[in-house]
Amino acid sequence: MPNSKEPTRGLEFELALEFVRVVEEAAIESAKTMGQGDRDHADGVAVAAMRRVMDTVPMFGTIVIGEGERDEAPMLYIGEAVGAKPGNGAVYPEVDIAVDPLEGTNLCATGAPNSITVLAASERGGLLNAPDCYMEKLVVGPACKGKVSLDAPVAENLRAIAKSLDRDVKDLVVVVLDRPRHAALMADIRAAGARIRLIGDGDLSAGIAAAVIGTGVHAVMGIGGAPEGVITAAAMRCLNGEILARLVIDRPDLEARIAKMGIKDKNKIYTADDLAPGNHIIFAATGVTDGSLLKGVRFFGDGIRTQSLVMTRTTGKVRFVDSIHVNPGPNFKVRF
Repeated sequence: MPNSKEPTRGLEFELALEFVRVVEEAAIESAKTMGQGDRDHADGVAVAAMRRVMDTVPMFGTIVIGEGERDEAPMLYIGEAVGAKPGNGAVYPEVDIAVDPLEGTNLCATGAPNSITVLAASERGGLLNAPDCYMEKLVVGPACKGKVSLDAPVAENLRAIAKSLDRDVKDLVVVVLDRPRHAALMADIRAAGARIRLIGDGDLSAGIAAAVIGTGVHAVMGIGGAPEGVITAAAMRCLNGEILARLVIDRPDLEARIAKMGIKDKNKIYTADDLAPGNHIIFAATGVTDGSLLKGVRFFGDGIRTQSLVMTRTTGKVRFVDSIHVNPGPNFKVRF
């Protein structure tokens, strides 16, 4: 690959805003389908938009977490090469990319809050190629890092979180996916005295909220998708938060799959450093529907307004980006 290069500390500066463009366009296309009740169509337009814009970004990109294997997904499949074609001797960085083109497809289809478009990127080898299976997760913010354990009783973890945040357990809000598999977990949380915020989808955005002060979320607990766990880990690396996770390997086909991927210990507890070990990490997301972290896409007569979040690990900066995408006409006015 003659025009590629090893990542430098400038990778985050070069590509951060480029990736904002990617998630913005995916969000806009998804938002056009909002409330129409067709989750597959909403996801499909997000995937197509994300790929179209990624192919204008100056990089040698490889999808390491995407919409599935090549025979399952026409675009953004695992192993797919993305990025603009270099010319005139241009030198582009090599980048691994994890995408969730539309997190919360049901949320978008029904017009419910907290649907977002998401992308995480790192230098080659900086994101774990996680199998498409479930994963036990515990996500906390910076103050609780190193104070909780995936194997500790729920009540013990809640006491540790409360102590780290200098508050009582009864003041804590724990996000849990509303699934039958979490009945025992929810009973334990309530017995300990904490409060629960049930969500229908979107544990990735909930995980980010747990690491951001002022969102009213103090932890995320339960079982969700492993690919989403890796993207959450990339965000935690930027926010200095923590995710503790363990793969749920409960079928022979999954045993064979992880063995093929080189995973030897199915009971290993992964940290954010394990799931997203890269030195140069970019995380970008745009709101599709209004949520606790980001506002959704807003359409007006002369254009579209989006709100995005972009984080970079080495800079330690978290930026909220309000963008107005104009369709200028003779009577154009910017609406703030």
